[in-house]
Amino acid sequence: MHTTVDPNTVMLAGDILTWATAKTNAIKTLVLLVAGLMVVLAVIAAYWRTKSWVATLVAFSLGALVLWGINNMDSLKTKVGSEVDDKPATGAPHVRTVPNIPGLDLDSLGRI
Repeated sequence: MHTTVDPNTVMLAGDILTWATAKTNAIKTLVLLVAGLMVVLAVIAAYWRTKSWVATLVAFSLGALVLWGINNMDSLKTKVGSEVDDKPATGAPHVRTVPNIPGLDLDSLGRI
């Protein structure tokens, strides 16, 4: 079936961008919901298997960290670039010297 498009109708890019933004936000919400459900199931499974509150607390903490990371992905993706300094270190390299102690055989100490 072939549909005709009215030549007097103009579809603006803003409409498409608004639609894409809405779909992206819906997908992000769905991913957070699924990840949250998986965290809840992992915490329940950790308690069911171990019957230990420590293991359950660790599972909850790791799950919360994963959810935080998923929720803050936008700010985390720029963190790596800002943490690494592109400039080389200036000045002379740091060299450690071993003092000469009489009677000390450095070869017998082995490599550190």
